[in-house]
Amino acid sequence: EILNGSFANGYHELNSIHDDAEGFNGSFTNGYSEFDDSIHDDDEVLNESFTNGHHELNGIHNNGQIFNESLINGRRESNGIHSNGYESLTNGHNELNDNHGESFLAERGFGTRAIHIGQDPDPYTGAVIPPISLSTTFKQSSIGTNKGYEYSRSSNPTRNAFEQAIAALEKAKYGIAFSSGSATTATIVTTIGTGGHIISVNDVYGGTNRYFSKVAHSQGISTTFVNLLDPHKIESAFRPNTKIVWVETPTNPTLRLVDIKNVAEITHNHGAILVVDNTFMSPYFQNPLELGADIVVHSVTKYINGHSDVIMGVAVMNDKAIYEKVKFLQNAIGAVPSPFDSWLANRGLKTLHVRMKQHQENALTIARFLESSDKVEEVIYPGLESHPQHDLAKKQAKGFGGMLSFKIKGGFEAADTFLRNIKLFTLAESLGGVESLAEHPAKMTHASLTPEHREAVGVTDNLIRLSVGIEDVADLVADLKQALEIA
Repeated sequence: EILNGSFANGYHELNSIHDDAEGFNGSFTNGYSEFDDSIHDDDEVLNESFTNGHHELNGIHNNGQIFNESLINGRRESNGIHSNGYESLTNGHNELNDNHGESFLAERGFGTRAIHIGQDPDPYTGAVIPPISLSTTFKQSSIGTNKGYEYSRSSNPTRNAFEQAIAALEKAKYGIAFSSGSATTATIVTTIGTGGHIISVNDVYGGTNRYFSKVAHSQGISTTFVNLLDPHKIESAFRPNTKIVWVETPTNPTLRLVDIKNVAEITHNHGAILVVDNTFMSPYFQNPLELGADIVVHSVTKYINGHSDVIMGVAVMNDKAIYEKVKFLQNAIGAVPSPFDSWLANRGLKTLHVRMKQHQENALTIARFLESSDKVEEVIYPGLESHPQHDLAKKQAKGFGGMLSFKIKGGFEAADTFLRNIKLFTLAESLGGVESLAEHPAKMTHASLTPEHREAVGVTDNLIRLSVGIEDVADLVADLKQALEIA
């Protein structure tokens, strides 16, 4: 084993090699500090003292572990590294505790936080990217004594690293990851119990509508769907048993906006909590917790991962009581993502700020092209001045995102012909990947809605939704132009 001690002020460096159960005494010749430690067998105590009076350290030197410390101008910072090579996490979960100091990274820019939080190099090998922790179970030093991990369903180092990072980007204290966005929804709804009531924006994602209407309903949880273009319309929907208000903004696929701050105030006046699905905007463009939301959810599958190769969801929050309730259900229900998916999602998170800028730049160019086409009836994109809620978009978000919808002239037949003839855009469900996708909501993502509901929320047969990727925008425009001419 190797014990390294270094003084950043340049006074001394100590490098000693010792065997198990062998004692070591070192002194610094200029008299600034003296070092006296005893290395014993597994689980014995390492004591060291510095005679300049600044710090004393008592640490457990476990078999096979390394304890690193640095002295900076006579003051000590220590990192306790547990046996799987990951940095210690508060309660073994996901409150930020990194060797740069919480405030150091919390005050940095979005890209810096995305790349560095929860991503300390491996202490054993120096690997810049922390390794994937695939272990399902973790060694305990004695009965009930562990290093923050027991069983990977309950807590896993790779998953926790992702949870730390996404929480930091949403300016939240806690992050809880799930195996899908739908699992995230189901777990949160479970917190309200039988007899509870949900108010949801009426043009919510089709899968969320399906869960509220067919699954939660069968469990004794009712839902009222409300058009929230005017946030005050929500007032009449509250009941004594209303527990959750659930909104998306922008909505999917009609890109209507909900005034988060106003809805939050009304929700809290009625003693309920506000959940905001922030999938379309990502934490780069919008942070609903700062506007009064209690829980923010994402389909990580989309922009956060960004490469169309992970199914995953996440919820973030600041309230400890809400966190503990959802965390308990994450473990009890067990809909957790694999370590590999968590690692992939964290990798995607590192480039989120770069990708979102390009998604938006391309989307705005395409929206303006479509708006100028005589083949198009209407373009729906919050970044256009023609969007009826353009001012609200600028007020509550930092950008407009990469999603847009448009209504093609000629009804379903024209929409079908257009989608059959696109070449760079791929006809497929989902969104948020680096590649551009196109879909027909009425027959694809929102097919589970009744025709009456689709008509009420504007999901018409001529509506086409585009997830604009990060390809060269001139090529994307050319592809849309040739398909429109054929349609």
